[in-house]
Amino acid sequence: MVNWTMNKPMGASLYVPTTHKDLLDIANGIKLPKLRSVIFCTEDAVADRELSYALFNLSVMLENMDAVGVLDRFVRVRNPEVLERVLAMKGVENLTGFVIPKATRENFESYFKLVRQTGHLLMPTLETADVFDDREMMAFRDMLRAPGVVGRILALRIGGNDLLALLGIRRPRTMTIYRTPLGPVIARLVTTFAPYGFRLTAPVFEHLDQDALLDQEVQEDLAHGLVGKTAIHPYQLPLIEMHYRVQPIDVAAAEKIMDEDSPAVFKMGNSMCEVATHRAWAQTVIEQAHHFGTYPNNDLASDMGSVD
Repeated sequence: MVNWTMNKPMGASLYVPTTHKDLLDIANGIKLPKLRSVIFCTEDAVADRELSYALFNLSVMLENMDAVGVLDRFVRVRNPEVLERVLAMKGVENLTGFVIPKATRENFESYFKLVRQTGHLLMPTLETADVFDDREMMAFRDMLRAPGVVGRILALRIGGNDLLALLGIRRPRTMTIYRTPLGPVIARLVTTFAPYGFRLTAPVFEHLDQDALLDQEVQEDLAHGLVGKTAIHPYQLPLIEMHYRVQPIDVAAAEKIMDEDSPAVFKMGNSMCEVATHRAWAQTVIEQAHHFGTYPNNDLASDMGSVD
């Protein structure tokens, strides 16, 4: 089973339909050498009529992909039946885990019982009407905190498009998702799950010609404490991950906060640093700097390749 450090920064993941012609090269890091994380999708990105081919294509990829990958590889299954079929495929042990679509308190066990003995990590996606019910989200949180379960939850994904569809609207082209009714919903999901140790990732950004708006939205994602965002095209990967780089002044402050000899409160960069309250932030900053680097960087939007 793929080894994963649970506090490892996530950054950008790329959705790739399992019907894609270059599935194996993507999985082995050949097609997109700078890709860190990929989610092979058998759900919304695959039409019903294409499902048989999609699963065949996935089985070929799993059987032939490298046992030790250069990136983290997940499969977004369509339903428990598809998860069962994927788990029976040769090479499935080389996946990091699975994304559970439309996860709820009612259907989670039907997925979890299939992977209980495998060690795969899970990323349930919050994208049903239950998300709008605070009590239901708290009950789902308590279920996920159960012994034997909580250690398998890598992150919770927020499914923005499905949630907007439930409201009968689509993401505008002129504003971030935080200016829609989902803004307060995302904030409540953070305050419901994050204090209990769960990480959350941000909804996809579906417009490929609105770079400035994507730039603004990722900054808002980070301000909400979201740890990753899924890209729908390789073009978006560097635009997302440039924001996970850390300012040198923040690294210096974080290292000072983590220093056991530091005073309880001190000033740095014209900001107050308080060891007791800023320690979690400092640890995150140090991990991000190690994983994504620091500013300044003249190659913020370097080419990450194409799957077109």
